Amino acid sequence: MNPVGKPGKTGSLMPVEAALARLLEMAEGSRIVESECLPLAQVQGRVLAQDLVSTLDLPPWPNSAMDGYALNLADWTGEPMPVSQKIFAGQAPEPLKPGTCARIFTGAPVPAGADCVEMQENVEIHADERVRFIETMVAGQNIRPQGQETTVGELVLAAGTRLGPIEQGLAASLGCAELEVVRRVRVAVLSTGNELVEPGTTLGPGQIYNSNRVLLCSWLQRLGCEVVDAGILPDDLYITRERLGELQNVDLILSTGGVSVGEADFLGIALREEGELTLWKLAIKPGKPLTVGHFRGVPVIGLPGNPASTLVTFALLTRPYLLRRQGVQDVEPLKFSVPAGFVWPQAGNRREFLRGRLEQGLGIIYRNQSSGVLRSAAWAEGLVEVQEGRVLAKGDQVPFIPLSELLD
Repeated sequence: MNPVGKPGKTGSLMPVEAALARLLEMAEGSRIVESECLPLAQVQGRVLAQDLVSTLDLPPWPNSAMDGYALNLADWTGEPMPVSQKIFAGQAPEPLKPGTCARIFTGAPVPAGADCVEMQENVEIHADERVRFIETMVAGQNIRPQGQETTVGELVLAAGTRLGPIEQGLAASLGCAELEVVRRVRVAVLSTGNELVEPGTTLGPGQIYNSNRVLLCSWLQRLGCEVVDAGILPDDLYITRERLGELQNVDLILSTGGVSVGEADFLGIALREEGELTLWKLAIKPGKPLTVGHFRGVPVIGLPGNPASTLVTFALLTRPYLLRRQGVQDVEPLKFSVPAGFVWPQAGNRREFLRGRLEQGLGIIYRNQSSGVLRSAAWAEGLVEVQEGRVLAKGDQVPFIPLSELLD
């Protein structure tokens, strides 16, 4: 990973957009090129490695969009017409006999010689089973033409597409039983600090449970990553070096707990001695400090340790980085404007991402926006964005990012 430099003069804050641009540039420089071929049922959440090009017309022949009757409009004189055949989906029809119509069902091939399908609700059936058409008809109505959806040689899904149920269904409609996908990103997750213990153990003096590990490991799995749980790094330089050295077969080391210049900053010391360390001070709240670097060639991103800060910086910076490593181009989440249901009287010098939800069309925020309060995110439906230097009155428009956009 190439050095990324500092955000500018000492003490300056890097805008969120600049930090994201740098991370995406780094991700572009270390794109994952290895791929694997998987059965279609196993590709959900993965990224397409090769363009999916259609090998057939879809539909492969004109077919009926309705249950009804197929006819040639040139044969229709207004008089009742005899029914010469019945055509079900999956059946090859005979050419339409002149002067007749054909009973046809949704999805069935339209017989040669027919140029119109009338829905069954618009016909009268006589006792002799002849059919009288009672509405005006036009050529082509209720017929899905051959190649309406896609034609042979047409690009259907571009490489870099994240695959979900809809994309899987589309590939299946083209006859694909398997797809070539980018291999999973391997991410090692570790936390730092003697104060952390895992849930299920007894807390000692000054200790807290490690919530970030569970949060990140679960989130990474939802993103389709292969997770290496590196546990908790104690405040010990020898153990830190040893544990980091065991993580050479990963694409990213993701840490929480902050890297500083303090004398107990053993992760930072290890990165400085055997790699590269850059500290960014971001114009974002929560989540001001961000660490970027590498250890023995492996990229490292260090997130701040407070749970809400971990959540926001992973969602807005690390998640796009991981997606771009796999070739995804559209990595930023959907956001839309909503009227604020709260007052924001004091402008800040950092972009704030408030845990909020929508109630009666208004964006409201959790009562406690402390970076240490993860409960705020469990209550929330999304992040309300308040830009630097802005004050808000009720009803002012603010961007809202749904959590559903960030978690997958």
